[in-house]
Amino acid sequence: MRKCKPYDGKGKGNKSLGKLKLPDVTLAAMTSVKIYETIKALEYSMQGIEFGEVVLITHRRPLTLPKGITYKHTSKLTDIDCFNYKMVYELGDYIDTDYVLLIHYDGFVVHPEKWQEEFLRYDYIGSPWPVPREGKRHCFHDINGNLCRVGNSVSLRSKRLLDFPREANLTWEKDEDGVYNEDVFLCCMNKHKIEEAGMKIAPVEVAKYFGHEHPVPETLNVDAPFVFHKWWGRNEQYPKFENPWNKRWAALKGLIRPLLFWRH
Repeated sequence: MRKCKPYDGKGKGNKSLGKLKLPDVTLAAMTSVKIYETIKALEYSMQGIEFGEVVLITHRRPLTLPKGITYKHTSKLTDIDCFNYKMVYELGDYIDTDYVLLIHYDGFVVHPEKWQEEFLRYDYIGSPWPVPREGKRHCFHDINGNLCRVGNSVSLRSKRLLDFPREANLTWEKDEDGVYNEDVFLCCMNKHKIEEAGMKIAPVEVAKYFGHEHPVPETLNVDAPFVFHKWWGRNEQYPKFENPWNKRWAALKGLIRPLLFWRH
């Protein structure tokens, strides 16, 4: 199994001092949880790539922020529904380049040498979705019943797509499973409107080289993706960052707890 290594400067694309240059792409993460882990994911994604900008969008400025990462303020993301809404209607307010590469603490760039200029031909590209089992209810289809195979929140999106939901007055709705999912909302429920506006969502034949989340047949012949999301299947080899203070605090609680319940 191929192991994840730091970028060696041998990939395709515009390079400066061994780095891939993506001046039209902002690397971004929006969160109010796992801030330490998210910052580490941003740093890891910056290895071997020079982005137009790198931003952490959160509700409170971290005490320390590595060089090259810019803090941008948003109101606190109180739950997953809040996150999904902001992804659709507010993310564009923080992006000044033509594209955004959106990552999370559990999904980020792991093979910068796998970047393809073709990715920029699309307004949305993420990891392939699996084909649902026959008879299983699912929400991975458009309004015409066609199966949608590409979505995922760890994704590359055009600024045009980011601004589209507000400009087109798209109504915020739950999917068929009764939950809010920003990628399903865009790549399935409103795919027809996005395409009618002249934008393109990448096909699975291209998306399989961009990112891996679910183990799907199309990715079996791809040795490594540009990004990953979730530590499923072959993705278990990729880094999993953990705030060291969480371990220290857990150890301290383990020492204190017996004292709290000690009796003569």
